[in-house]
Amino acid sequence: MTSPKKQGLLREASHQIIAGGSAGLVEILLMHPLDVVKTRFQIQRGASDPQSYKSLADCFKTIFRNEGIYGFYKGILPPILAETPKRAVKFFTFEQYKKLLSFTGLSTGLALSVAGLGSGLTEALVVNPFEVVKVSLQANRDSFKVQPSTFAQARNIINADGFGLRGLNKGLTSTLGRHGVFNMIYFGFYFNVKDAIPARQDPTLEFLRKFAIGLASGTISSCVNIPFDVAKSRIQAPQPTPGEIKYRTCFQTMGLVYQEEGFLALYKGLIPKIMRLGPGGAVMLLVYEYVSGWLNQNW
Repeated sequence: MTSPKKQGLLREASHQIIAGGSAGLVEILLMHPLDVVKTRFQIQRGASDPQSYKSLADCFKTIFRNEGIYGFYKGILPPILAETPKRAVKFFTFEQYKKLLSFTGLSTGLALSVAGLGSGLTEALVVNPFEVVKVSLQANRDSFKVQPSTFAQARNIINADGFGLRGLNKGLTSTLGRHGVFNMIYFGFYFNVKDAIPARQDPTLEFLRKFAIGLASGTISSCVNIPFDVAKSRIQAPQPTPGEIKYRTCFQTMGLVYQEEGFLALYKGLIPKIMRLGPGGAVMLLVYEYVSGWLNQNW
């Protein structure tokens, strides 16, 4: 017979996993088109690229004209398949790291940031293979109808390069940097600022308070971690010259992008990234908190 303590732990874990998975699914369904646009900007190599987009509006118009409305949903299946385990891992491990760090004597603010870093690194290990498939699909500019399916693309990557750091797990160090930095700021900023600003009695004002803090969390985190995101996209997308690996490791790629295209190239895709992860970050935290609260009351 299961002990009451074990039942309590299982109940807590199930609540965190369900709430985290729900948060991720809602966010990806709402925000994926902006992820496609962000990736396209990150993999183009300056104005000399013959397929370079002139502006955000030009990117939207070109994708719609050449690839149709479904072009904005290229690569959506890998994140949908990954969202439940990815966000479940994100929120569940954050809560567990936070609990462990409460015994270390760290200040609450620092413990929240360190717990966020730990959750981001753990999340990156789970999500990286899905990211490799997603980016390779998003980089494909053919019509949605003629491009490979998600599972066919995954098979192509595995058959060509295997499961390792040149295949289904390429770009892992960049993904670790991207998620670790993002979650460290995202959770640390959100929970510290939320505790510092008094809660409102009015439900609408309380919702807006949390949304505004979540929006700021997602925006600041996106601005700080985007060089890792650019490096990840360059490594995981098709290389400029077939058969030649130009972008190999995280910091080598950052250095090469800086050398060839300038400092601002490390911030390519920032606007669509903020447009996605600013409100998307707020949506995730709100869905997580409200679903978690509902589960605690009703299950």
